[in-house]
Amino acid sequence: MSNFDRRGEFAPVDEQLEYLQKGTAEIIPLPELRTRLEQSRATGRPLRVKAGFDPTAPDLHLGHTVLIRKLKHFQDLGHTVIFLIGDFTSLIGDPTGRSVTRKPLTREEIDKNSQTYTDQVFKILDREKTEVRYNSEWLGKLGFEGIIRLAAKFTVSQMLERDEFHKRFQAEQPISLHEMLYPLAQGYDSVMLDADVELGGTDQRFNLLVGRELQRQAGTPAQIVLMMPIIEGLDGVQKMSKSLGNAIGVHEPPQEMYGKLMSISDELMWRYWTLLTDLRPHEIDAMKNDVASGTLHPMEAKKRLARTITADFHSQAAALRADEDWAKLHQDKEMPESVERVKLMRTVPFISVSKLIFDCGLAESRTDADRKVKQGAVKINGETYKEHSWMLGDGRIELEIRVGKRAKIAIIE
Repeated sequence: MSNFDRRGEFAPVDEQLEYLQKGTAEIIPLPELRTRLEQSRATGRPLRVKAGFDPTAPDLHLGHTVLIRKLKHFQDLGHTVIFLIGDFTSLIGDPTGRSVTRKPLTREEIDKNSQTYTDQVFKILDREKTEVRYNSEWLGKLGFEGIIRLAAKFTVSQMLERDEFHKRFQAEQPISLHEMLYPLAQGYDSVMLDADVELGGTDQRFNLLVGRELQRQAGTPAQIVLMMPIIEGLDGVQKMSKSLGNAIGVHEPPQEMYGKLMSISDELMWRYWTLLTDLRPHEIDAMKNDVASGTLHPMEAKKRLARTITADFHSQAAALRADEDWAKLHQDKEMPESVERVKLMRTVPFISVSKLIFDCGLAESRTDADRKVKQGAVKINGETYKEHSWMLGDGRIELEIRVGKRAKIAIIE
């Protein structure tokens, strides 16, 4: 949708709310968001909308893009979007969801990861319209006196209300003092950025509400908190995570991305339509109705989803090629010319099947590869293969390897 109407004004508030509420888990408080949007439309002042990302790993996956996608929705409506890189808070490590203290990153690791984040995020956001900030700008200058004054705004008992800290305290597990500074640092970011809205996952509730309280204490309007759900990975059960082997990286080749998206369940497909695309709620509902009435096949709806997401991170042409290749591979049972070929060196007369599919990039780990073999998800040269090893013989060989809905050709010399 366009940012503004033809007169250069913000869209009607009800129209904005329909778009912004899509997929949200909770908005605190929702009436205040409506009020701010009304004020914004009356004055022409865009809302300042913030989301922070700690560069703790080099690559983003689609789970990370749920928040970035919601930032885009605000940007689509003409509001000011702030992509905040937590280069300073990464030195602490967010304790959210952690039962132990995070291992600290080096400054070199943080800087390297920050660069990859900015390279990847602009596949969704408009680079020219996005305010990119680093919280070292103000946290690095706070000084020890500033930290003391900031820490004085909350009590230890308030911090122990946080679920992770409460559980660790009850279990007599260590809680480092610096971890308690993390919510304060994140909240101080909102004060310094004059945020009207902060986005975060449902697991970030405590941190986000600290931002509201610090803004109130600073005498400025408290930000609205908009929380998005944690998206499930390819298995449809656990949250998307690279370590769990159920993630789709935003950097993955078009054929890999498309193939992984086609492997999800029909039920999960609708959640992906909601959280990973810009389609409006009424458009998704119309598609659901078409599937329910039989006028649209669920596979075609899933193909549309795979094309849409793949095009976002690559191009329309790349998405169409991936679509054609997938159809050849899984519907026409042909191996497309564009399928990736992986060259491997022969070191012994046989190769472990789990190592083979891991080396080809068809499994996230050797453990994941073993699991796929046991499940009968591996086909070599058209035959389901459950043995532990493959005899290579002499000379150069090519193996057509399919794992679920993904395929590659291994060339072993």
